[in-house]
Amino acid sequence: MVHKVQLETEGMAVSRFRSVAAQVIACMSPNLLLLDLGMAISFTTIALPNLLNAPEGLSLNDVQASWFGGIPYLTQPIGAVISGPLVDYFGRKRANFLANFPHLIAWILMYFSWNLPSLFVANALLGIGSGVMEAPINSYVGEVTEPSIRGALCTFTQMFTSVGTLVMYFLGKVVTWRQAALIAIAPPIVSMLLILLVPESPTWLLYRGRQKEALKSLCNLRGWTTPETVRDEFDKLVVYTKELEKCAICIKINPDNINCEHHKMIWIRRSIDKFRYVMMSKETLRPLTLVILYFAFHIMSGYIPVRPNMVNVCGAFGMPDDGKDITLMVGIITFVTGVIVIGFIKMFGKRKLAISAMLGIAMSSTALSVYAKNNLDKSVFSYDTDTFPTEKDYLPQYLFYSLTMFTGFAIPWVLLGEVFPFRSRASAQGLAAAANYIINFIGAKTFINLESTIHLSGTFAVYGGIAFVGVIYLYFFLPETEGKSLQEIECYYNGKMRTFADDPFINVFKKLKR
Repeated sequence: MVHKVQLETEGMAVSRFRSVAAQVIACMSPNLLLLDLGMAISFTTIALPNLLNAPEGLSLNDVQASWFGGIPYLTQPIGAVISGPLVDYFGRKRANFLANFPHLIAWILMYFSWNLPSLFVANALLGIGSGVMEAPINSYVGEVTEPSIRGALCTFTQMFTSVGTLVMYFLGKVVTWRQAALIAIAPPIVSMLLILLVPESPTWLLYRGRQKEALKSLCNLRGWTTPETVRDEFDKLVVYTKELEKCAICIKINPDNINCEHHKMIWIRRSIDKFRYVMMSKETLRPLTLVILYFAFHIMSGYIPVRPNMVNVCGAFGMPDDGKDITLMVGIITFVTGVIVIGFIKMFGKRKLAISAMLGIAMSSTALSVYAKNNLDKSVFSYDTDTFPTEKDYLPQYLFYSLTMFTGFAIPWVLLGEVFPFRSRASAQGLAAAANYIINFIGAKTFINLESTIHLSGTFAVYGGIAFVGVIYLYFFLPETEGKSLQEIECYYNGKMRTFADDPFINVFKKLKR
């Protein structure tokens, strides 16, 4: 029998604007976390041109520069793996508060870095901090928002990564890289202050047995309304969390067992069994596989591997504008696409948007490859400015802007916030984020090897080929999740194995097969 909290009978439904506003405000602290994340992942882009073979002060050779650009991605999985247990133990709200500390320390150390080890340690801390952020942000935003606006708000939240990128590229134009690091201390501090003003996730509170707090939290999140207004949603959450209280092992091996004794098992054995039946369940592994593969295609499609050395890549292609001006324009394009995506998700859904974006990425990378093949000498090497072409052309610059735009339309991080079941949500998000950062490291670190072996033309041909494979994969296997509740998505992956996505073209062949 489901126990229900006594609800008030008085109160009027709040306006839709007020309800949405409450959820937007609740997401502002995670938004600032992501703004800081955007600043962190783009910091290398503004610092590397000044550090590469610098005549005085800290200086990096081409090999050190390659490692400097890749080390945050190498350390991010450490933070991502930590983030899952952090979120489950401390809760979504406190985890968002604690996630600010690694970046706070990193920016201070970056500003005062006195030698290469201190510089690399600071960049490694930026990576760890970026990894720690993922599960708290995605778990909190996914759980406090309504299904009808979750996609838009998750995209709105992710847009702040673009804002952070734009801010850092702008700072690269007007201040030194040390001053940029000092300014970057502000977002973590403000985020820590804002998180004190927002409620905890109602789902997490219910799971912890704190029903009164959960009800108050849900009222605040739906427009500071009365309990009566959120009666139906709260009752559904109570039913859902009551199911979560059942033994995860019994649910899989003996659902009718009413005398569970798994709590008497040795904790190591119980932990192994829980990992087997929660993390290795189909409702976790299916979306985890989907998200990791989406990350792989998205990352290795062109823009992200060249981002640490973007300024020099622009010069190697013979783009007319100054490299720092181009990076600033890239930041503006990324921000604008982040805004547009919010409306596109509501209009077209996530599936069509993801496939279209990947196709645009594939075509842009292929076009850059063709241009490099026909116009660049084989001696051109982005890590050696002496080899850059003297003749300039706006075509590769426009193609690079196109690549940036379509990369901004991709939405793997939006999916991360909604496709996992509650029991494994934080840990699965941490694992997916860790995989993302490992692939990021591989992409950033292998760029120099690819370019030195098959030149820029071959490198972008590889990226374009990977993106075209990604288009095919997403078309056949990415389901539409827009407008569906977290419970509906969990049931989808928990049901009968669905090999292919629900698509009219695919369904025609299914009918012919039958």
